[in-house]
Amino acid sequence: MEHIPHAKEPEVHFEIYKDKAGQFRFRVTATNGNILAASEGYKQKASAVNAIERIKSDAAGAETIDNS
Repeated sequence: MEHIPHAKEPEVHFEIYKDKAGQFRFRVTATNGNILAASEGYKQKASAVNAIERIKSDAAGAETIDNS
Protein backbone atom coordinates (compact mmCIF):
# COMPACT_ATOMS: atom_id res chain seq x y z
CA MET A 1 0.00 0.00 0.00
CA GLU A 2 1.45 3.34 -1.04
CA HIS A 3 0.91 6.24 1.39
CA ILE A 4 1.69 9.76 0.25
CA PRO A 5 2.32 12.03 3.26
CA HIS A 6 0.55 15.38 3.58
CA ALA A 7 1.42 18.41 5.69
CA LYS A 8 -1.83 17.83 7.61
CA GLU A 9 -3.29 14.35 7.91
CA PRO A 10 -6.44 14.29 5.75
CA GLU A 11 -9.81 13.41 7.23
CA VAL A 12 -10.56 11.10 4.30
CA HIS A 13 -8.50 9.04 1.88
CA PHE A 14 -8.98 7.17 -1.39
CA GLU A 15 -8.32 3.42 -1.50
CA ILE A 16 -7.84 1.64 -4.83
CA TYR A 17 -8.50 -2.09 -4.84
CA LYS A 18 -9.31 -4.94 -7.21
CA ASP A 19 -12.74 -6.54 -6.91
CA LYS A 20 -13.57 -10.23 -7.34
CA ALA A 21 -14.17 -9.71 -11.06
CA GLY A 22 -10.67 -8.26 -11.47
CA GLN A 23 -11.81 -4.68 -11.99
CA PHE A 24 -10.25 -1.71 -10.24
CA ARG A 25 -12.45 0.25 -7.85
CA PHE A 26 -11.87 2.94 -5.30
CA ARG A 27 -13.60 4.03 -2.15
CA VAL A 28 -13.43 7.19 -0.09
CA THR A 29 -12.86 6.26 3.54
CA ALA A 30 -12.97 8.48 6.63
CA THR A 31 -10.28 8.23 9.30
CA ASN A 32 -12.80 6.38 11.52
CA GLY A 33 -13.06 3.65 8.85
CA ASN A 34 -16.50 4.56 7.51
CA ILE A 35 -16.80 4.23 3.74
CA LEU A 36 -18.21 7.51 2.44
CA ALA A 37 -18.36 6.65 -1.26
CA ALA A 38 -17.51 3.79 -3.62
CA SER A 39 -16.82 3.81 -7.34
CA GLU A 40 -17.91 1.76 -10.28
CA GLY A 41 -15.51 -0.85 -11.66
CA TYR A 42 -12.77 0.14 -14.12
CA LYS A 43 -10.91 -2.25 -16.42
CA GLN A 44 -7.73 -0.20 -16.20
CA LYS A 45 -6.13 1.04 -12.98
CA ALA A 46 -5.25 4.29 -14.75
CA SER A 47 -8.96 4.95 -15.28
CA ALA A 48 -9.62 4.62 -11.55
CA VAL A 49 -6.68 6.92 -10.78
CA ASN A 50 -7.97 9.47 -13.32
CA ALA A 51 -11.42 9.39 -11.70
CA ILE A 52 -9.87 10.05 -8.29
CA GLU A 53 -7.86 12.98 -9.64
CA ARG A 54 -10.99 14.42 -11.26
CA ILE A 55 -12.88 14.20 -7.98
CA LYS A 56 -10.01 15.84 -6.12
CA SER A 57 -9.90 18.74 -8.56
CA ASP A 58 -13.68 19.25 -8.94
CA ALA A 59 -15.16 18.38 -5.54
CA ALA A 60 -13.94 21.44 -3.62
CA GLY A 61 -16.13 23.73 -5.72
CA ALA A 62 -19.10 21.39 -6.05
CA GLU A 63 -22.48 22.55 -4.86
CA THR A 64 -24.97 20.38 -3.00
CA ILE A 65 -28.33 19.87 -4.69
CA ASP A 66 -31.09 18.63 -2.40
CA ASN A 67 -33.70 16.71 -4.43
CA SER A 68 -35.51 15.31 -1.40
